[in-house]
Amino acid sequence: MTRTTEGPLYRSPGESMRFDEAAAEQMIRFVEDFGHVYRERNKALKDLTRAHNETLLQLCSAAEARDDDTCVHIVRIGFLAEALALLLGCKQDFARMLRRAAPMHDIGKIGTPDHVLKKAGPLTQEERAIIQRHPRAGAEIIGNSSVPVFRLAAEVALTHHERYDGTGYPSRLAGHAIPLSGRITAIVDFYDALTMDRVYRPAMTASTALNMLVEQRGKAFDPVIVDTFVLHSEMLDGLRCRISKLRPSFADLIDAP
Repeated sequence: MTRTTEGPLYRSPGESMRFDEAAAEQMIRFVEDFGHVYRERNKALKDLTRAHNETLLQLCSAAEARDDDTCVHIVRIGFLAEALALLLGCKQDFARMLRRAAPMHDIGKIGTPDHVLKKAGPLTQEERAIIQRHPRAGAEIIGNSSVPVFRLAAEVALTHHERYDGTGYPSRLAGHAIPLSGRITAIVDFYDALTMDRVYRPAMTASTALNMLVEQRGKAFDPVIVDTFVLHSEMLDGLRCRISKLRPSFADLIDAP
């Protein structure tokens, strides 16, 4: 094949093969602009996720608005779930995400009538059926999100009333078929709820709540997680008390390192 000596592809022996300087500068500016747009996009998505997270927490607060302690109860659940996850050896990223997701566990109660939620005595069969709808309702409210924290929150909402022995609801999952997030949240919610004043009873002592938790070891709750909670109960209860005293906001819960 004869090589032509005409046209843009031909280079004379002494001609440089370097890029045109103007084209190179244009490419550099394009890369820099793209990087700026990418960073701005990520910041916007992060800000949107944070705003969504705080809005859902406000909705959770409305769902559980039964007394003055409700908001701080939600925040305690987040910090206690994070601490317990770390004590179990979970990775820090998972524990941090659980801190933001676990407080949304009861968001489905927004659709539960007050006469059922506030009832002091035993629930009727019909009332029990109503209250048992809230896990699925909560998962639906949070939605099938592509954002990891909301996927985890939906998982927690759906599974935190499952029992280790398989007699819970809504799906009667048992053992490790219950996601770890749900098993952790169930325990910290149980303990924290017992140690706070409710409309139908005063707060229980930490030792009473701990004994009741141990009684449910292997029944309602994962025995390994219960044992871990008991082993570190002094530290965990101290954390609960500090949060009650400091009363951090939802923003503090989301933004904590």
